[in-house]
Amino acid sequence: MCSGKLREVSGALSMQGYLLLHLNHENFRLLSLRKAQVKSGEAEGIPSNESATINEETLQRDLEIAIKEEDYARAAKIRDDLRLLQEDSKAAVLSANNRFYNAFRNGDLAAMNSIWAKGEHAYVVHPGAGRICNYDLVIGSWEIMCGAEHEFPLQIELQDVEVHVRGDVGYVSCLEVVRTGGSSWGKQMATNVFERIDGQWFICIHHASHVDM
Repeated sequence: MCSGKLREVSGALSMQGYLLLHLNHENFRLLSLRKAQVKSGEAEGIPSNESATINEETLQRDLEIAIKEEDYARAAKIRDDLRLLQEDSKAAVLSANNRFYNAFRNGDLAAMNSIWAKGEHAYVVHPGAGRICNYDLVIGSWEIMCGAEHEFPLQIELQDVEVHVRGDVGYVSCLEVVRTGGSSWGKQMATNVFERIDGQWFICIHHASHVDM
């Protein structure tokens, strides 16, 4: 059951000294595709939702046909194109993840508002707090975080980053470490889930839990 009580969340957030990290990846470029070339002119060079899905499905189908026909030279080329498309999607998800952490690192609530998916399916779990569902309540929790007396911009470090993408859903898992004013706020394991909407990646789930390491 979702927690809609921001008052309780505020107390939990203020006590946790929430960790952030800043992915030091900037200006990701899309990799060139040969047979899977997407339409040009999309926003920021990111393939549209429809074209990327069609390309991936088409390549996977063509790969299966080539293998069935024992055309291994063609299958190898299709496999390379499929790999490039998947790597391209991973770069786009990492870029969205970077925008998310930049927003919180700087306490930029306007940026935070713009990168979250709108809808009831959005939810966040801050350290020591329950799950908060629905875009409006999620943003309300970030208003508390960005309004807290933290020393912005936060100094953050990222460890053990992994990114996975399948179709229009991708996620990043990582270990968050934050130090500010000469002190450490501990460590947290975080999972960020993104969905592709009209060719752009938006975060829809952020779940962070404190770990003793």
